[in-house]
Amino acid sequence: MQSSALSTGPIIREPVASEPGYWAGAPGAYYQEEERAWYLTYRIRRPRGVAPDRGGEARIARSKDLKTWEDIWSVRKDQFGSASIERCALRKGLDRYWRYYASYVDPIDNRWCVSQMIAREIGSLDPKEAKPLFKAESLRLEGIKDPWIYADAGRFYMLLSVAVPTPKTTAESHSTADIFNTGECVSATGLAVSNDLDNWEWKGIVFKPDSSGWDRYCRRLNSVVPLGEKLLGFYDGSAGHHENYEEKCGLALSTNWLDWNPLTLQEPAFTSPNSSKLLRYVDAQIVGEEPSLFFEFARPDGSHDLRFIKANLKSLAGVI
Repeated sequence: MQSSALSTGPIIREPVASEPGYWAGAPGAYYQEEERAWYLTYRIRRPRGVAPDRGGEARIARSKDLKTWEDIWSVRKDQFGSASIERCALRKGLDRYWRYYASYVDPIDNRWCVSQMIAREIGSLDPKEAKPLFKAESLRLEGIKDPWIYADAGRFYMLLSVAVPTPKTTAESHSTADIFNTGECVSATGLAVSNDLDNWEWKGIVFKPDSSGWDRYCRRLNSVVPLGEKLLGFYDGSAGHHENYEEKCGLALSTNWLDWNPLTLQEPAFTSPNSSKLLRYVDAQIVGEEPSLFFEFARPDGSHDLRFIKANLKSLAGVI
C-alpha cells in the first residue's frame, strides 16, 4: 500500500466544517457476526473556543455494507463532566450485553482515563453509569486513553495510549487537561488482557519511543493484524508534541504482544498527501480474507475526515 492508495478510500464521515481544527475521526470498528453488521465509534471535534470544542462528542454508527452508515447513539463530553472525549471502543460480550469503553479527561485530576458502560442495547448506554476501568495515577502514568481490543481464542487484548512521565512532568503539566500536548511526557503504548471484557489485567508499557527518529515522541499502537506467527501493528508516530494532533502511521512487529519493534525507522509508512500529511488512528479489522482499514485523514483545507479502505494481506506481509 502507498499513501496515495489510502487517499482513494471512501469517506465515511466529514468534519462539521472545512477548516483546521475540525475533525471526524478516532475510529473504533467492530463487526458483529450474528447481525452481519459493522459498528463504528468515532469522534467529532471542533477547534478550541468553538462550542462544544475539542473532543466534544463521540458517536456510534452502524452499517450492513460498509457504504451507508447510520448514527444510532452519541455522548457529549459534558455528560462525563470532561474537557474532551478521545477514541473509544465497542464490543458485545457472550452475555449479549454491549460494552462501551469511553476515553476522556477525568474531571477529578485532569488526566486522561478510560471508563466502561454496559447495557443490553446500545441505545441504553448511559454515561451516568460509567465505571472507571483505568486511572492514570494508580498505574503511575500521566494519562491513559484510546482503547482498542483484539479477540483471540476467548482472550482479549487491549492496546492503550499512555502518557509516561519525564523529568519535565509536574503537577502543572495537567493544568490544560491535555498532557500529550505539553511536551512534558512521552506518548507510548500499554497493554491489558482479559478473559471476559470486564476484568482487565494491566501488563505495562509494551512500545515506547527511542531518543531519535521521526517517531521519537510518540509511538501509539492503534491496531494489529496477524501474519502467520507474527503480529503486525499500525501505530501513530510523531517527533514532538508540536505534532500531537497531526501524527503519521508507522508499522511495528511482534511475536508475543509484549515486545514490539518498529519496521519504519526512517519515515512513516503511510501519510496523507495533504496539508499536515496526517494519517492516524488506523483501525485494522479482519472480516473474511482481507483487512478493512478505518483511519483519520488530513484534507487539503487542514481539517480531518474519516475514511475506509480494503487492504491486501499479501502487500502487508511484504513489509516484513
